[in-house]
Amino acid sequence: MSVILFASLVVLLLLNVPIAVSIGMSSIIAIFFGSPGIPLTMIPQRIFTSMDSFPFMAVPFFMLAGNIMESGGISKRLVNFAKNLVGFLPGGLGIITVISSAFFGALSGSNAATVAAIGGIMVPEMEKSGYDSDYACAIAAAAGTLGVVVPPSVPMITFCVISGVSVGALFLAGFLPAILMAVTMSVTIVVLSRKYKLSTQRVNLKALGKSFVEAIFAIGMPVIILGGIYGGIFTPTESAAVAVLYSLIVGMFIYKEIELKDMRQIILNAGKGTATVLFVIAASGAFSWLLTSERIPDKIAAAILSLSDSPIVIMLLINVLLLILGVFLETNAIILLVTPMLLPIVSQIGVSYLTLGLIMVVNTSVGMLTPPMALNILIASGLSPNQSIETVSKKVVPFLLMLILDIMIITFVPGFAEFLPRMFGMI
Repeated sequence: MSVILFASLVVLLLLNVPIAVSIGMSSIIAIFFGSPGIPLTMIPQRIFTSMDSFPFMAVPFFMLAGNIMESGGISKRLVNFAKNLVGFLPGGLGIITVISSAFFGALSGSNAATVAAIGGIMVPEMEKSGYDSDYACAIAAAAGTLGVVVPPSVPMITFCVISGVSVGALFLAGFLPAILMAVTMSVTIVVLSRKYKLSTQRVNLKALGKSFVEAIFAIGMPVIILGGIYGGIFTPTESAAVAVLYSLIVGMFIYKEIELKDMRQIILNAGKGTATVLFVIAASGAFSWLLTSERIPDKIAAAILSLSDSPIVIMLLINVLLLILGVFLETNAIILLVTPMLLPIVSQIGVSYLTLGLIMVVNTSVGMLTPPMALNILIASGLSPNQSIETVSKKVVPFLLMLILDIMIITFVPGFAEFLPRMFGMI
């Protein structure tokens, strides 16, 4: 049955069938042809069971909060603040895109939303300042990988539901990798700025102070949300509802860029995003159950462990596997499908589930830069006329190499992933 399960999944994906449908159909096909004794009624039962999880209630709330903040003038205020903060550096506008994406990632929790919101503002600005269009789009695409790494993050919640890791601990662990990624991408932009001969702007402390005051409510959202979680005021799931309330107050009454009539479209967009994510999660419930029932994760673990008993080699293999999967699948789908297989492997080599979760989230986010599933590049290339995925992909390569280096640091520097959670006594 395991052969039928994976073969049918690969065939359906190659036929360009949507991921959620492919996962669900492969489960049905595997039961129907590979194990007729199992009633097909197990599929809806397992779908329901996989969705019956309290932390998943955070998904629609974070989606709604992100859409409200995106429509409420948040992105342009964050960009203006970042422009005054780092605009004096070589390649300043590119660095501004990275910093703004990090701030916006803390609001949206989505790569796609980050690329669209920040890239939509910054790509035209970079083009006006002499950046090549394909290079400007590449910066926006690479910076968008911060969307799901900076907490709060839907893929982090997904991993925690499967693995049992504390959502708060994984959220906290995400800050160091996000800072590392932002720094390495900024360094890459500074180095490349010599090649492109990009201009800078003067430091203006008055403008910096003014832009900070204007953006303070946007910056304050992740502070309030994460502070509430770690202060024990509310749970990560409850924090999502707080995020919606906070974003409504800021968008409607402070920035006054959202009116009541706009809420219909905002809720509709959030509903579509939520449905997309939860459809994949639901379909993966049945798929994961079949994997477990056939003891496939144990077999894969035994196969990988038979290749080497070195934790370094095994972690390298895991990272290569995740990067390859990122070429074909999106973040949540990879986490849902692969996590059950990797948990028994890392437990035998002494790697914590929290470290694995961080590696998976960062790795699958970077996968959004590897065609053909390169969603970040697809969105970024549409931000400038006449830009193709191929031309933007070529300019993304230096950033992709640096991000892979970041993954190696996260994986192999002892204690890097667990530093902040351990410091705050969460593990």
